[in-house]
Amino acid sequence: MHGKCAASCRTPYYCASCARDGRKRGGRPRLKGNLRINLIATVVVISAAAPLAAQQTTVAAHPKPADTEVWGPEPRIVTPGASDAAPPSDAIVLFDGKNLDQWISARDSSAAKWIVANGIVTVNKPSGDIQTRRSFGNYQLHIEWRIPVGITGTSQDRGNSGVFLAITPVGGYELQIMDSYNNKTYVNGQAASIYKQYAPLVNAARKPGEWQTYDVVWTAPTFRSDGSLATPAYVTAFHNGVLVQNHVALKGVTKNTGYPEYKAHGPAPILLQAHGDKSAPISFRNIWVRVL
Repeated sequence: MHGKCAASCRTPYYCASCARDGRKRGGRPRLKGNLRINLIATVVVISAAAPLAAQQTTVAAHPKPADTEVWGPEPRIVTPGASDAAPPSDAIVLFDGKNLDQWISARDSSAAKWIVANGIVTVNKPSGDIQTRRSFGNYQLHIEWRIPVGITGTSQDRGNSGVFLAITPVGGYELQIMDSYNNKTYVNGQAASIYKQYAPLVNAARKPGEWQTYDVVWTAPTFRSDGSLATPAYVTAFHNGVLVQNHVALKGVTKNTGYPEYKAHGPAPILLQAHGDKSAPISFRNIWVRVL
């Protein structure tokens, strides 16, 4: 027995012993001070929250179109080109058929020496690769290219070139260009492959003599302060309007021999390759980029 419940029972509730002894203190459990205060506070919070919960339930039960409308900030206006291939109003035109002012020699930074005629530029293999004067981070690229009629050679020795989406002192990230119309080669080296990393989803190549297009979204890699990789490069690419690379994560810079790897870098130029194979040189036209 605990004696009188009000005097000597130390349980915070109405205990069984007191019940047997008939000392009910009015039939209610005894609460210690702090516990009683906490219980009262909890009841107050629940009571206050009840109308809000009821209101939220009412909104969820009766949604309105305006509940999910976002009115700002408004996207800036970009005027599209006259056709999907034409540069929009915010594009940087890298080649418009007139000159190579936006390009330099990758070998020595002198003026680019590829051949411009009739609105197109043709690779001059002895002069080497060319690259943009500007460096870029993330961007959207449009470029058109053509394998010449009567192209000779097989596999990689047939109309070979490439777009290096970023060229750095330790290498670049290549979107392959070559004749892949009825010309077998290793699949991660055919046209529209990320060279030696990803084969294209499909072969969308046109015949030699016909103009082809690449539309590319390039997301540059990022690096931590210690030079380690934070996020890889990503590429989405369309070949002749057909999706061929779907937001693929690159494994590093392109290597013909060995495995790709990353070395820290910042914004970088875009490079067009003068490949050393013996087939006839290819041509380009209508090159523009949008900084993202």
